Amino acid sequence: MDKITRAGFIAVIGRPNAGKSSFLNWIVDEKLAMVSHKANATRKRMQIIAMYEDEESINQLIFIDTPGLHEKERLLDRFMLDEALKAMGDCDLILFLSPVHDDLKEYEKFLALNKKRVPHVVLLTKVDESTPEKLLEKMGQYAKYQEEFLALIPISIKKGTQKEQLLATLSKFLPTSALYYDPEILTTDKMKDIYREFIRESIFEKTSKEIPYFSDVVIEKVEELPQLEKIFAQIVVEKRSQKGILIGKDGKTLQRIGKHARTLIEALTGKKVFLKLFVVVKPGWSKDKKSLEEIGYDI
Repeated sequence: MDKITRAGFIAVIGRPNAGKSSFLNWIVDEKLAMVSHKANATRKRMQIIAMYEDEESINQLIFIDTPGLHEKERLLDRFMLDEALKAMGDCDLILFLSPVHDDLKEYEKFLALNKKRVPHVVLLTKVDESTPEKLLEKMGQYAKYQEEFLALIPISIKKGTQKEQLLATLSKFLPTSALYYDPEILTTDKMKDIYREFIRESIFEKTSKEIPYFSDVVIEKVEELPQLEKIFAQIVVEKRSQKGILIGKDGKTLQRIGKHARTLIEALTGKKVFLKLFVVVKPGWSKDKKSLEEIGYDI
């Protein structure tokens, strides 16, 4: 008997720093999405594809990584909120990530934003940081919204448990469909876009205060050789003082950023990486439509 095929788009939604990117890297056992302990690191949507097969069906789950749900005044922040809202409106299913220690205010905000009433599953994350009693208490708090969600699932990414069960559960809610993409691919993003995010992640990792939030990356050129990837990129900042901090004394900070980014890229590509970083100043780029479009944001 032929197996049923299902395929669908799943928007991964949550507050800033809820662990969306870490969750998606865990789902596919590959470092693809940018991860930072600082909030609002993700700025654009990214598709990450997982396959799940059982005795009756073949399922393609196309997860969409999104910026955290937040509202701020900069044009860039409004773009990030729009990215999340578009993903919510265009998908077949929403996966709302809620760290177990959060109260329900973020979930209530999400319900208000889910204008199209797209079906959703609540994923309680970081349950390894909670006691069984606290977890039961949190699940009890969600009980009053049980008519709103399809399922409430606790998971621990650190412990690596319940991945198969989670994929099986989500697959049941997807529409019957032919597969959208080759089952072998993990993302529809271009490699240079992933390189850009890895460099941004390195900036978040190796600098502090406002620098990560007022900087971005433009990949100028990528040269693909059999054993070497040559990448030339600009880091864009808003002020000369930020450029100085980013470069650091004797260029040490920029060197640390480059080393961290090379390590991430080499792990993904299996090649040696030559990475040349330049720092340029574009005053007010995060508030200017033309500058944002030049950097790669579709405003």
